[in-house]
Amino acid sequence: MRTLYLDCFSGISGDMTIGALIDAGASFDHMQSELKKLNLEEEYELSIRKVNKNGITATKFDCVYGDDLSKMSETVEGHSHHHHEHHEGHDHHDHHNQNEQHDNHNHEEHHHNHHDHHHHRTYQDIRQLIENSTLAEAVKSKALNIFYIIAEAEGKIHGVSLEKVHFHEVGAIDSIIDIVGTAILLDELDIDQVLSKPVPTGKGMIHIAHGLYPVPAPATSEILKGIPLGESNESGELTTPTGAAFVKALANECTETVKMTISAIGYGAGTKDFKQTPNVLRVMIGNQAD
Repeated sequence: MRTLYLDCFSGISGDMTIGALIDAGASFDHMQSELKKLNLEEEYELSIRKVNKNGITATKFDCVYGDDLSKMSETVEGHSHHHHEHHEGHDHHDHHNQNEQHDNHNHEEHHHNHHDHHHHRTYQDIRQLIENSTLAEAVKSKALNIFYIIAEAEGKIHGVSLEKVHFHEVGAIDSIIDIVGTAILLDELDIDQVLSKPVPTGKGMIHIAHGLYPVPAPATSEILKGIPLGESNESGELTTPTGAAFVKALANECTETVKMTISAIGYGAGTKDFKQTPNVLRVMIGNQAD
C-alpha cells in the first residue's frame, strides 16, 4: 500500500505540506497547470525555492496575493524574479508556519487593496468553485473535505452556520491554493493512505485578528479534537488551522513510527527559524505491507 507519512515534528501548515510533497518528487508545474482549472490565476503568483533550515535543505513554497501581488505588478519588468524573499520572517500569512495573522479565518477585517471588487468568499462560494471546476473527482473530494473541516471549526467558534462562514477575501486565495494544491499533489503521487506523527502545536501567545490568544489558536484546537498531540519545545504557532485540517481529513492514523519501505523523502520549509529545531515538515513516501 503506497503510504505517505507526515513527520510533523515541527508542526504542519499548508505551504510546508506543498513544499514537502514537491521536495519528495511531485511536480510543481503539474500543480500550477491543474490549479488553473479554478480560473483564479490573476489573483496569485506561486514560486518554489530551496532554503536551508538548520543544516537541512528544504523546499519553500510561496503564494503571493493581495497587496503583495499588486506591488509586484507595479515593479519594472525585467527585475529579478525572486520577489518572494521578503516574506521570510513576516507575520501576516496564516498559511506560513507559526505566522501570527490568521487571514484565512472568518474575520471582518480591513481589505483596502486593489481587489476590493472581490468580496469575502464564503464556504459555499469556495465549495461551488471547486465542485464546478474540471479537476479530477478525487482531487475535488479531498479538497472539499479539508475545507469542510476548517469551515465547521470556524462556524462553531464564531457561532455561525456553515453557510455564513466566510474566508477573508485576501486570505481565502492562499487557503484555496494550499488545500487544492495539496489534493492535486497527493493525487499525482498516487497515495493510498496517509499516516501522521502526533501533532505538536507550539506554545506561548500569538496575535490574531481579535487580539492576543494562546497557542494553539481556537480553530486549530477545534480541528485537532480527537488527534493525538505531540510535544515541542519551540514557542509560537507550529500548526496552523490548514495544517491541522490536513491531518484530520487525510490521516488514517497518528503514530510515532511507521513500518514501511521508504522510496522518497521530502522537506518542506516553514517561514520562521528556530534555534533548536529545523523548521521543516518531513514527508516519507513508501510501501507498507497490506
